[in-house]
Amino acid sequence: MVVRGEEVLLFIFDLMKNVVKARKLTIFFITILFIALSSFFISYLEPGVFTSPFLGFWWVMTTMTTTGYGDLVPKTMAGKLFAVFLYIFGVGLIGVVIGKIVESFGIYRKLKEEGKLSYKGKNHYVIVGWTEKSQNTIKELQLADPDVNIVVIDSAPKAPFTPSARLFYINGDITDINTYEKANLTYAKAVLVYSPHGMIDETTADGMTLLITSSIKSFMRQNNKNVYTLVEIKKENHIANFKHLEVDEFVLAGEALSDLMARSAMFKGSSTLFMKLLSRKYDVSLWNVPKRESWVTYQDAFEDLKKKGAHLIADKDNFNIIKHLDETLPMDSKLFIICEEQVYKKVMDSMNEG
Repeated sequence: MVVRGEEVLLFIFDLMKNVVKARKLTIFFITILFIALSSFFISYLEPGVFTSPFLGFWWVMTTMTTTGYGDLVPKTMAGKLFAVFLYIFGVGLIGVVIGKIVESFGIYRKLKEEGKLSYKGKNHYVIVGWTEKSQNTIKELQLADPDVNIVVIDSAPKAPFTPSARLFYINGDITDINTYEKANLTYAKAVLVYSPHGMIDETTADGMTLLITSSIKSFMRQNNKNVYTLVEIKKENHIANFKHLEVDEFVLAGEALSDLMARSAMFKGSSTLFMKLLSRKYDVSLWNVPKRESWVTYQDAFEDLKKKGAHLIADKDNFNIIKHLDETLPMDSKLFIICEEQVYKKVMDSMNEG
């Protein structure tokens, strides 16, 4: 029986079509197996040229990838016929593998943009809800620390920003435990919950925020974790409804802006001062420092920080430190200073050395 060349080509084309339709793992397994068998087979056909399977592997790889150094060449008719087969089938197979790899990168990028991948990192910030305010928060966090990792949770079908290595997107129900697991919430540094935006009244917005916060706290309790939680609310009188959730900090959505506008009207230029203190764009900013063992009184902390170029202004929400300089510094003090970033780093370095 004579086999015509066109029949051989049709057989190879049918074989390649089946390979293209196969799953990625199957293709990779077939490719590895094909390369290994070909390496041993050419060593068997041409033992004088390919003295070891490794040399056979070298020739097979340079042939399949069309590199063709020409340092090893089959001499016998059988070896040359196998080389022709390798040109047709092997090159096609390696092309399919490369295509599948490129396709995998495309699928990965699409899934990342759609927020369907899970975040595996730790010590990141989780922002729940995509609003104009959360966008500004991300910018400030990135200005303060270019290496900061941020995960945004929202229900939009596609990321409202361009995901990157430092900025991750999770799409899902913002009250669902599965969504929190995808965001690796239990290993976050802090979670920031933003009030829903849109054409809804303040009471409805705070009710939705309460539901979200309750779901987050329930998830944390189930995992025996306590991640620092900041929540934006619309009305101050709704804070009492959040007390049982043990929220660490609240931010009033509208009243802070109203107070700032009023102060600016009375004391012209004060808004610029406040914005500079809150933003990392400027040299001088607001920083938090822990209590140092050598500081017994507020006076000790005040003088030590002043020598380094920092101004001690508050302990937690107490701004009257100047009246209590002689008082003992509590062990749970949370001190706030105003200074340049390099001064802050110098203060923190001195504490680590001490």
